[in-house]
Amino acid sequence: MKTKPPDRPRPDFRHELLVGAAAGRRICGVDEVGRGPLAGPVMAAAVILPVTTFPADLARAIDDSKKLSRLTRERLSPRICEVALAVAVGSASVREIEALNILQAALLAMARAVAALGLEPDRILVDGRYLPPGLPCPATAIIRGDQSSLSIAAASIVAKVARDKEMQRISEEFPQFGWSHNAGYPTADHLAALRRWGPTCHHRATFAPVREEMAIRG
Repeated sequence: MKTKPPDRPRPDFRHELLVGAAAGRRICGVDEVGRGPLAGPVMAAAVILPVTTFPADLARAIDDSKKLSRLTRERLSPRICEVALAVAVGSASVREIEALNILQAALLAMARAVAALGLEPDRILVDGRYLPPGLPCPATAIIRGDQSSLSIAAASIVAKVARDKEMQRISEEFPQFGWSHNAGYPTADHLAALRRWGPTCHHRATFAPVREEMAIRG
């Protein structure tokens, strides 16, 4: 007889509570989106949630943004922004990605999101292995934090929705690349358009498919 595998743990406030959220400390979750695409900026969000009064229904709905549909993310993002104590988005441009490398640009976007909050946190929880430079308070890097921390998962949703909107905006100038639906990722339609039309100013020249196409075109 087959047994049903246990449900995957959902994000909760375990990390936030460990660093003092119950005592009123402001805990900020930070995540980035857009390291893998061939085009467009890398973006990040910083979110401070009211841990002790956060709506239970919203907590149950939040998850790692990659595990949610686009419609679900678009429904959740404004609710997160409405309930949060502070929310901000930061980005790093294609030129900064090329100058710094994608990891350093992602960390820069995270640092900019925190700096734009308008409310200084007491502790920052960052998704991943590395911490952005110049943070205003102690911080902890949490591998797969968007799967365990509600604050980081909320930030991942806000960042993803913000970047999708930006890709829709620049797609109006270059509709042939399908950025409004592929968000700049190397999908088959994006790669086919890249081969046909060549790179644009929004493409990341240091990424292999773009670099190779530029080399072919001289």
